[in-house]
Amino acid sequence: MKENNTYSIDHTSEYIHIRFNRSNKIISSAVLNGGISSVDHILNLKVPLNVKHNDSPDKTLKDFSNKKGWYGKITGMMTAASMNTFEIKRQFLDKTEVLILVTAGLSNARRVGDKADYKNEAGTINIIMYTSAILTEAAMIEAVMIITEAKTAALAELKITSPISGKIATGTGTDSVAVISGQGPDKYNFCGKHVFLGEIIGKNVLAAVRSSIKKAIKST
Repeated sequence: MKENNTYSIDHTSEYIHIRFNRSNKIISSAVLNGGISSVDHILNLKVPLNVKHNDSPDKTLKDFSNKKGWYGKITGMMTAASMNTFEIKRQFLDKTEVLILVTAGLSNARRVGDKADYKNEAGTINIIMYTSAILTEAAMIEAVMIITEAKTAALAELKITSPISGKIATGTGTDSVAVISGQGPDKYNFCGKHVFLGEIIGKNVLAAVRSSIKKAIKST
C-alpha cells in the first residue's frame, strides 16, 4: 500500500486500486464509466485469459468494487496481464506531481490498421496517469496523445510485432488509458511536446511501458 494525503495505491496479484481523497476529473477509455467524468476510485482488475464470463465487463467491475466496499465514482479497467508486470513512475515538476501506473501483456499485440478480428478480450496494456495539476480538457486530450505515442515508442524499441501483419505493433487490440486531473494549484492549458509537463509525462510513460513489457516477456 502506497499512501499520501492525496491518494492511496493498493497493488495485489488480483488488482490495482487507487483511492482519491477528493473527486478528480478523468478522461478514459475504461469499460466502466469511461469518457469524461469525475472519479473517486480507479480499478485495474485482472481476469483469467480466454475465460468466458456470463456477466458484462462493467457488471464484473461493479460487483468486485461493491464486494470490496469501494463506493463513490469508480472507473474500471480489466486485463488478462499479470499484476507482476505492474510498473509505477513518479516525478515532480516544481509543485506538480506526475504519477504513471502500467500493466502490460502481449498476447493481443496489434498494429494500427491490422485486419480486425473481434474478440471480447480485456485490455492488455493499461495506463493510468495522474497529475496534481489542473488540466483543461484540451490538455487532458493532449496527455492521452502523449501517452499513446510513448506506448507505441516502447513497443517499437522492443520490436514487438503483430501476429496479424508481422509488422511492429503499435499497441494491443484492447488497450485502455486514463488521465486524471488533480486539484492544483498549478494549471496547464496544454501539455504537448513543447511543454515540460508533456516531456515528463512522455518520458515516464515510455520508461514504465518499456519496463512493464520486459516483465511480460520474462513471464512468458
